[in-house]
Amino acid sequence: MKELSVFQKSMTALLPETELRLDEPMAAHTSLRIGGGAEVMAFPKSNGELAQLLKVSALLGVKPVILGAGTNVLAPDEGMEGLVICLKDCFGGIDPLDTMDIRCGAGVTMSRLAVYAAGLGLSGLEFAHGIPGTVGGGVYMNAGAYGGELGTVCLGAEVMDSSGKVTYWDRERLRFSYRHSALQETDGILLSADFALRRDDPEAIRARMKALMEKRTASQPLTLPSAGSAFKRPQGGYAAALIDQAGLRGFRVGNAAISEKHAGFAVNLGGATAGEMKALLTAVSDRVYENSGIRLEPEIRIW
Repeated sequence: MKELSVFQKSMTALLPETELRLDEPMAAHTSLRIGGGAEVMAFPKSNGELAQLLKVSALLGVKPVILGAGTNVLAPDEGMEGLVICLKDCFGGIDPLDTMDIRCGAGVTMSRLAVYAAGLGLSGLEFAHGIPGTVGGGVYMNAGAYGGELGTVCLGAEVMDSSGKVTYWDRERLRFSYRHSALQETDGILLSADFALRRDDPEAIRARMKALMEKRTASQPLTLPSAGSAFKRPQGGYAAALIDQAGLRGFRVGNAAISEKHAGFAVNLGGATAGEMKALLTAVSDRVYENSGIRLEPEIRIW
């Protein structure tokens, strides 16, 4: 049996009531199915537990990493030292604020949020129905698809800082832009977000969601592990088209490959390593730059 590290011993002793998993494989918590063991992975069930995790990690001199559903993360093969806090399924709950606004916990999936809103006859989140990942991660990166972005309907969010203090960030403070929010420049952890929607016929909303899901299923490699769009949309073009023009559809490094079905996706063909995936992204960016003069930047968050 592997001997526990000093950090593992300290965490388990100081937080006996919190769900902690030691050497937990990151591959089990990322959609790419890549990544070694996290030294400690924590699953807080309340604001109080999260605040205590932050307090203890600061006491031990460790800066925690926050994980949602792991749908936009490439975790390292060697694993993660220190603390990974997983918020997926930990901060749930969706509640109406009034007739057209709703509040949603950070751990709720974007698909569930969209379905909930449709059931209330509230439109504005149809685009989010097929986006993998949680509301927390979605707001953090201003996730979007098919012309929609969370930043256009997000009113504000409850955010916990590294000391455990909770404040409300309005839309202006969140400073949404393409695949960006001000949260990316802080240690703030999103707890919940508010959304301003509009009234519409529930059946019409569901029909639009169904049409978008059919489009997604027809065009994207949903049967293989991926992290969604591999690259951000560059100025002056679209990543998938530029990759296609460079002749890279199906290009692979080991078991990491550009999808044959959609050139904007990098997929795990089975057993791909983080090293292979990073090499793939670098090679594609270099080849596209040589071919078009446009430099692609990864949308996947590389840990």
